[in-house]
Amino acid sequence: MIPVILASKSAARGALLRGAGVSFETRVAGVDEDAVKSAMLADGAGPRDIADALAEIKAVRVSEKTAGLVVGADQTLDLDGRLYDKAASLDEARARLQDFRGRSHKLHSAVVVARDGAPIWREVVTATLRMRPFTDAFLDGYLARNGEAALSSVGCYQLEGEGVQLFDRIDGDYFTILGLPLMGLLDLLRRHGVLPL
Repeated sequence: MIPVILASKSAARGALLRGAGVSFETRVAGVDEDAVKSAMLADGAGPRDIADALAEIKAVRVSEKTAGLVVGADQTLDLDGRLYDKAASLDEARARLQDFRGRSHKLHSAVVVARDGAPIWREVVTATLRMRPFTDAFLDGYLARNGEAALSSVGCYQLEGEGVQLFDRIDGDYFTILGLPLMGLLDLLRRHGVLPL
């Protein structure tokens, strides 16, 4: 059987693959994501294209050194075309969530599979999430209860936890929101004999 390698240290992505019954190994790609983002933004790229490029770079870099199907993934948050990175502090998280309140943002989740140093498949799936107009009291309580965990995701929420209470509408699949669009990837793995048909 062809080995599957996840080119990511993301616990969430690993948990999604394990939960789907995929056997895999993990290798960290060692990509300077900030440098890639800065260069692409300077060239006028948008958040969707940046997610796709980062997923490809991770997959290809690991695939150049490792046999098998290498899965690279990345996700970007896009509010009105602006790319956001993770908040550095709870004060920044509070300001960000106040800015997002009552508005919709997009999560672009890209997955690229590489083999022998070249991409062989890719998909970018977008979910749109609208935050409800929550009160400052709710926001303060949310941040107090979640603390540093709120800083672990770019949107300062974990949809699989209390973060779901920040929203009143979500358009898109759960796996995309968690950062690894699974349906197309599982189909590819079946076509390559990694998973049963």
